[in-house]
Amino acid sequence: MAYTPEILIVDDEVRMCDSLKVLLSNEGYETRTVHSGQGALEHLAQNNIDLVLLDIIMPDMNGLEIMDYIKQKGLGTLVIIITGHASLNSAITSLRKGAYDYIRKPFEFEELLKRVRNAVDQKTLEKEYSIISEKLAFSERRYQDLVNSSPDIIYTLSLDGMFTYVNPAWEKILGHKSDEIIGAGFADFVRDGVTDRYRELFKRVKEGGETITDTSCTLVHKDDTFRLFSMSGAPNLDSEGNIVGIVGVLKDITEQRKLQTQLTQAQKMQAIGTLAGGVAHDFNNLLMGIQGRTSLMFLNIDPDHPYYEHLKGIESIVESGAGLTKQLLGFARGGKYEVKATDMNELVHKTIQMFGRTKKEIKIHTDYEEDIWTLEVDRGQIEQVLLNMYVNAGHAMPEVGELYIQTRNVELRDDDTRPFSVEPGKYVKFSVRDNGVGMDEETQRRIFEPFFTTKEMGRGTGLGLASAYGIVKNHGGFIDVTSKKGEGATLSVFIPASEKKVPQRQESQTTLMRGTESVLLVDDEEMIIEVGQEILEEMGYRVLLARNGKEAVDVYEKNKDEIDMVILDMIMPDMGGGEAYDKIKEIRPEAKVLLSSGYSIEGQASEILARGCNGFIQKPFSVKQLSHTIRQVLDGN
Repeated sequence: MAYTPEILIVDDEVRMCDSLKVLLSNEGYETRTVHSGQGALEHLAQNNIDLVLLDIIMPDMNGLEIMDYIKQKGLGTLVIIITGHASLNSAITSLRKGAYDYIRKPFEFEELLKRVRNAVDQKTLEKEYSIISEKLAFSERRYQDLVNSSPDIIYTLSLDGMFTYVNPAWEKILGHKSDEIIGAGFADFVRDGVTDRYRELFKRVKEGGETITDTSCTLVHKDDTFRLFSMSGAPNLDSEGNIVGIVGVLKDITEQRKLQTQLTQAQKMQAIGTLAGGVAHDFNNLLMGIQGRTSLMFLNIDPDHPYYEHLKGIESIVESGAGLTKQLLGFARGGKYEVKATDMNELVHKTIQMFGRTKKEIKIHTDYEEDIWTLEVDRGQIEQVLLNMYVNAGHAMPEVGELYIQTRNVELRDDDTRPFSVEPGKYVKFSVRDNGVGMDEETQRRIFEPFFTTKEMGRGTGLGLASAYGIVKNHGGFIDVTSKKGEGATLSVFIPASEKKVPQRQESQTTLMRGTESVLLVDDEEMIIEVGQEILEEMGYRVLLARNGKEAVDVYEKNKDEIDMVILDMIMPDMGGGEAYDKIKEIRPEAKVLLSSGYSIEGQASEILARGCNGFIQKPFSVKQLSHTIRQVLDGN
């Protein structure tokens, strides 16, 4: 009969417990839930539980007390701490008390499932090892088969710390044959500088009969690289109960630690992205004030005026600043502005022409997929990704170099996409290969970090590839890097394909469109209110003002029969744009609302648009852009 691990979920959040129970049950685990510390103690006393998923803070009892109970009773139950109130001290305390692992809320279920599987794997091995030990006299062959086939290293040491046995897993993992191990000391394979620690551990096992559990251990591979293990050990007894050595297990956790490092890196990138998005939002509001004032002056000045060129210079600076915020927002969460069905070959051709005009010394080779699949992307953002990749490749090459650019339709399987945390399916692949200096492993690990650059001062901000990483990630794709020092590099972008068709492109209008309707302008930035009012009045509109969401709702309710349209900022104190929009629609379901924000269209803005909002405009915008967008909303286009 197959062994089915029993898991107990202990959390005072009922919905969390129920969700985890369903998900783990679907994975084949026998799962039970309790919602209090006392309930957990009663359940542990009455049932044989293999693994506890334990919230550390509950109303009636601290999770650490439950861990103490498990240890005092010698239940052998593994514990994974799950909490949203984590600190470094609480993590260290729980691990010292014997927690198998520790994870913070919120978390991805796949990450929790990996840890549960690891814990269950260890528990399974312990149970099987115990059964085999009890039946050793009757099933030596079965025991030996199990040990030999174990993916983990099983070892025995003499009292003086010399290996007396290792299973074949040692050679598979660390490269040494058994005759190179037997008779050698454990300390001979430990990373330099930490042997005293293990001598002390083994001394406690030999003299005090203690058991080593989940102790990290770094051993040296035959090729002089290092592998990280989770080590367990226990007294090895003879038939009379005397300690004659140590028997234990070394579980290779090198890849697990790499995954943990990748998770930490992803969380760091997410935190920096959130910060970058906030900075970009505030900076866009400042640029909007400058752009608005400049646009107003353009409306009342002739091209031959001595100040005209100065104003053009200011407008150019605003465009440069907006370009920088696009990079910041591209890296931050929700970096897509306006998503459209797009032909990747067309974008590549356009950006290659732009890049080629500035880098004539670089020879560019292209290889296009003839019937390239459609992408749903923000064209400006993806153009930025492509140009950043060209520029990065150009900087890596000598004065004369060659770029090889390719587009392909690809179908990725689960094994292809799992390392990048994206779904399998149809993707469009775009790759840039150069014959430059290449990258070492350290550079490849850090290449997408914001502000990381290998260029000398003044040749780059370090935002280019970080921005590209954020943009591609926010489009549901990923970037793969292949490089060796001195052999050039290949950057490959994968973005999910779409079934939509690419629409015919329309020429943009350049005239200023006017109107006479009444517009409610809502923004918490005073300079946006001032310049926005002037711009709207210059276009001929009657303007009402509100400086937060609550005031906007009050003004709209009093003037609902007169107001033809609302221009609504997203991020405001007291009441945000989302809540204000819903209340305005309650007052008048046919109300026309145009969202305006220094953030991008993704996230909350896209949710409001999905609820029926009439449009979105990204700060900073020009007077002509605003005039056309207003008419589109008012005229129902």
